Amino acid sequence: MSTAQHYAIDPQAFWSDPYPDLKRMRADTPIAFVPQLGATLFTRRDDIFVCEKNVAAFSSDQPGGLMNVLMGQNMMRKDGDTHLNERKQYYPAVSVKTVRAVWKDQFEAHANDILDVLETKGSADLVRDYAMPLSAQSLKSITGLTNMRMQDMDAWSQAMIDGIANYGGDAEIEKRCHAATAGIDAAIDDMLPMVRAHPDHSLLSVMLAAGMPMENIRANIKLTISGGQNEPRDAIAGCIFALLKYHDQKALVDGGEASWKQVFEEYCRWISPIGMSPRRVAQQCEFGDVHFETNERVFFMFGSANRDETHFENPDTFDVLRDTRKSMPFGAGPHFCAGAAASSALVAEVALPMIFDRLPDLALDETRDVNIGGWAFRGLLNLPVSWHEAPGTGKHNG
Repeated sequence: MSTAQHYAIDPQAFWSDPYPDLKRMRADTPIAFVPQLGATLFTRRDDIFVCEKNVAAFSSDQPGGLMNVLMGQNMMRKDGDTHLNERKQYYPAVSVKTVRAVWKDQFEAHANDILDVLETKGSADLVRDYAMPLSAQSLKSITGLTNMRMQDMDAWSQAMIDGIANYGGDAEIEKRCHAATAGIDAAIDDMLPMVRAHPDHSLLSVMLAAGMPMENIRANIKLTISGGQNEPRDAIAGCIFALLKYHDQKALVDGGEASWKQVFEEYCRWISPIGMSPRRVAQQCEFGDVHFETNERVFFMFGSANRDETHFENPDTFDVLRDTRKSMPFGAGPHFCAGAAASSALVAEVALPMIFDRLPDLALDETRDVNIGGWAFRGLLNLPVSWHEAPGTGKHNG
């Protein structure tokens, strides 16, 4: 066990809103052992920025980690050349060039199909009815698993997220995670003959063409679904919520003073969809007057780093004009999220401008509460809204 000072949390309260505890940790115990999580938490931005790059001491390779055990060892749980080589085989499917040339048009088509149905309704839960299906349909395209239902994409993603954050050892959560990974394996098996006969730009096709072992392909597809469904889903819904709640911020966008990309980047700082990344202590070391023993578990708390008062003034405030360059919504160092370009394009270039264009009088349903939850992964659980119904069939122009 590390020599870090202990800090106790109420797990349910931490899940509901981790930011008060994280603020106290940053101030008083910036590197703290949390017994309820069985891990030492790094909460200050600069400490995380330095230590995430030090893979010799804080390794992503976690043989007994929940992600490896439940989903197989993907590239994010590897270091050095092993990680880099696998990343190079994966990246062509989600590069900036591929996103621009292939995926953005498909994202727009998916958004238009969803909005065609929505715009005549007059009210909706935008987590369920817009953010979830748009993220899922887009991810089906990128992964190559077009045979999956969007409901399964979302449910299986959530089951894996719950599984890899199941530090309390809940057997039912683990069972759901195993069912999800089995479903994904079956979907991969069904699509293999098709992508072999007709190669395309999808992750499944690109990794197959690169000669990646099938075990690694499966693990990386599961990695992509676990993060690639919830992060855009939560960012889409969260950005819409923030703009509807804070009218002055929406006015800055409407007036051309702020861009949709700034909205996306500030939201991902303010409420980080990916709030934590785990590491294993690979060798005895010391950092910040704390001694670490080999094989201890460490959590880099991105959600805390992104509200670090030493870098962000009034960090609990949503401010689209903020300089977010010091934030860490996609991690840092060699494990920076490979899908960042796809996520940014989906949210900032498609999901946000299109819904506010198609539903210009969109407003929060003030009669219902908006609920937010999670700390390792955090996002809106619902987003009740209303707007005036559009006349006609709901089919978009153009």
